[in-house]
Amino acid sequence: MNTATPAAFRALRVHAVDKRSEARFETLSLDDLTPGEVVIRVAYSCLNYKDALAITGKGRIMRQMPRVAGIDLSGTVIESADPAYKPGDAVLVTGCNIGELLDGGLAEIARVPADAVVPLPAGLSLFEAMALGTAGFTAGLALRRMLDNHQSPELGSIAITGPTGGVGAIAITLFKRAGFHVTAITGKKASTEAWLRELGADDVVSRQDLSMGTKPLESVLWGGAVDNLGGETLAWLTRTVKPWGSIGSIGLAQGPELQTTVIPFILRGVSLLGIYSVEMPRPWRLAIWKQLAGAWKPQGLDSRIVTRVIGLDEVPAICDTMIAAETRGRTVVKIAGG
Repeated sequence: MNTATPAAFRALRVHAVDKRSEARFETLSLDDLTPGEVVIRVAYSCLNYKDALAITGKGRIMRQMPRVAGIDLSGTVIESADPAYKPGDAVLVTGCNIGELLDGGLAEIARVPADAVVPLPAGLSLFEAMALGTAGFTAGLALRRMLDNHQSPELGSIAITGPTGGVGAIAITLFKRAGFHVTAITGKKASTEAWLRELGADDVVSRQDLSMGTKPLESVLWGGAVDNLGGETLAWLTRTVKPWGSIGSIGLAQGPELQTTVIPFILRGVSLLGIYSVEMPRPWRLAIWKQLAGAWKPQGLDSRIVTRVIGLDEVPAICDTMIAAETRGRTVVKIAGG
């Protein structure tokens, strides 16, 4: 095993250029990276919608530039100023501001704060850790928060919106394994129904066929929901979830605004739970990763959920297709030398 930090390595770095952002492949040295106690030889990264926004310049994700893109990574420790980690340790990092405020994982070498590092849990390979990545961790956090809020299969089906994306696809498998009836609500039913059912969806509903209504309360349809869209769809979910059901709010692909009333919350006891996976108490992070490697580990990670494995050079093109909503499932990036 090569445990020496190379003098130079490749990375996909995002720059600010004339009030826009531009992603470039560059050769960097360790001194070019943001500070951190742990240096990692990256084996795999992955692509989330947030990464696609940053790399294409379609969203304001980077809070400082230039920064190496990539909010996730897995690999082996090369050197560490923190005694908790030693060369050769297998680790993963998701969120914790990498790829946003700090340099991220779309590089052959990463340097990160020690408190962002998670020892690779028993039961997961480095590849599987990135098959999950932030998407899987976020779905796991949604399940954890909803269970903690007394969501139970007896309340009824869990509606999952945006089910062809990484979070939605993994949420289907997690909630199904936890004993829930799962309904996938998608705008791509014709082309994805068979795949969604393979993931574990009991029902697949076309979003175009929904009648959302305008009343403060509509007929109850769902025991709870995991929402990746926001906007009109999230507002509709608040009006159609059963009493004491929970909604895990994860994304805003449809829009950030929420036009609703307090009536679902005070007359049905509906809970709207924010799912924020970037920063959280470290014990929560370690516990969720342990569950994702154990009892919650999705079936078919490499055969169904991961729909493509690419190299670093292919990242910009795939990010364009992600923004155009032309991908499904998870994209794992095998880093050169990983």
